[in-house]
Amino acid sequence: MRKILVIGIGAGNPDHLTVQAVKALQTVDVYFVLDKGSVKQELVDLRASILAEHVTRPYRWVEGRDPERDRNPADYKATIDAWRRDRANVVLGLLSELGEDEIGAFLVWGDPSLYDSTLAILDDLLARGESFEVEVIPGVTSVAALTAGHRVSLNQVGKPVQITTGRRLAAGWPSDVDDVAVMLDASYSFEGVDPDTWIYWGAYLGMPDEILVSGRVGDVAARIREVRDEARARKGWIMDTYLLRRP
Repeated sequence: MRKILVIGIGAGNPDHLTVQAVKALQTVDVYFVLDKGSVKQELVDLRASILAEHVTRPYRWVEGRDPERDRNPADYKATIDAWRRDRANVVLGLLSELGEDEIGAFLVWGDPSLYDSTLAILDDLLARGESFEVEVIPGVTSVAALTAGHRVSLNQVGKPVQITTGRRLAAGWPSDVDDVAVMLDASYSFEGVDPDTWIYWGAYLGMPDEILVSGRVGDVAARIREVRDEARARKGWIMDTYLLRRP
């Protein structure tokens, strides 16, 4: 039976690869990549550099175009569901390149369990009747890279932490938590929280051009917006996350 490895490769630093991931790379016949366009070619190139450093056996590299989606939809869930179906159709075409008894792999940023659609897409294809085995290799998350960069813990002593999105934060601070890790925020939702809240923000985590900013939201929110806008304009893309901590 065909086998698919979903390998977490960390937040951007090639050294984030675990020993388990490096061993798994040595077994792969075909690597699948969803190309997000020329502005994110840097992300494709980083995957290629990881393989060049760690893989010695022959392999094939198969790319598919990642479908576009509406970034400001009226119905968010319906839009995401439709986008995932479109993605699944693209992945189905990629898997046609995988022979019986071969091993294919998706190299996933961070960890496959955290705000990544690869596992959901593979589940969709299995539900359609496709036949393959799936194995997941965990990776270093952007949240772990963020707290390491700022040299802080994710949680306070004996207290819970919530991981959420900028869209959910904009609707209100989660109940019963003082520490919130926020991902997928293109709207600067942190600007709406208590200005005395402490923020640990980071972009391009683990990469050579990593950016870190921390301080009271009231003091550094404008600086984060300025730095983020400038970096996105310069590179054409940005991946960032942040931790909010109420006093």
